[in-house]
Amino acid sequence: MILAVLAVVLLVTGVVAWISARRQQNALAADMDRLIRTTSPQAPSSQSPELAIEDAPAPVARYLRLALPAGTRMGPVRLQQVGSLRTDPKTERWMPFTAEHVVIPDATGFVWNARVRIAPLLHVRVRDSLIGGIGSGQVSLMSAFPVSADAGTPEMNSGSLHRFLAEAVWYPTALLPSSKLRWTPIDGTRALATLTHQGIAVSLEFRFASTGEVSGIYTPQRWGSFARGYRQVPWEGHFADYRERDGVVVPSRGDVGWYVDNEWKAVWKGTITGFQVLPGR
Repeated sequence: MILAVLAVVLLVTGVVAWISARRQQNALAADMDRLIRTTSPQAPSSQSPELAIEDAPAPVARYLRLALPAGTRMGPVRLQQVGSLRTDPKTERWMPFTAEHVVIPDATGFVWNARVRIAPLLHVRVRDSLIGGIGSGQVSLMSAFPVSADAGTPEMNSGSLHRFLAEAVWYPTALLPSSKLRWTPIDGTRALATLTHQGIAVSLEFRFASTGEVSGIYTPQRWGSFARGYRQVPWEGHFADYRERDGVVVPSRGDVGWYVDNEWKAVWKGTITGFQVLPGR
């Protein structure tokens, strides 16, 4: 009898897990469909990439000529990533992840779908997105059971837009000067990018290497979720190992982190294992 009851419990648990996992897969598919169908609220600039680059500050123009040979204009991008992350800059516990990142630069949107191993045989699924100006994040245990979710708050929307701008080194067509993206010179190796989308504006300081690549980004205030809720904290990232991929030049490695007590603490380290520019919408 005990074995029979145990078998029923295991069967019911398995069915519930399968149903929950299917729901999570459907939610991901719905996000991807909304992202693909999202159109930019502003018509794409009729100005050629070459002319747009001429309007950029000197270090930005040098970088864009390197990253976008012959003024390449990119469509949607799909990246595969591996790396490690931690949920708090003060913890020493790093967790390995694999992820797929799909971005539509013209629509200022993305979906990041990651599998994070938290223990042997245990993982969580993390899905972050920016679609139509709405930022969201969901975490589910074993890709099935919801653990946490948040979407559409001013902090989430701003933080997601900051992320889109920082990660534009992987889809540099989004860094061309336009009605949405404005560059302000700082000095010979730095410039400030301000991105405005759906009524929200964020800025990042881009730092350029002597060889032209973006070596890092920085902002004194980015919204983040911490133990005591949302706070604006200095945020910085670094990029390295630039390579030509599918007609553009992008970094293969990167990391980002927060400043805690005036000390930078990495929370994400990733390597690009796959890169594909998809046909335009």
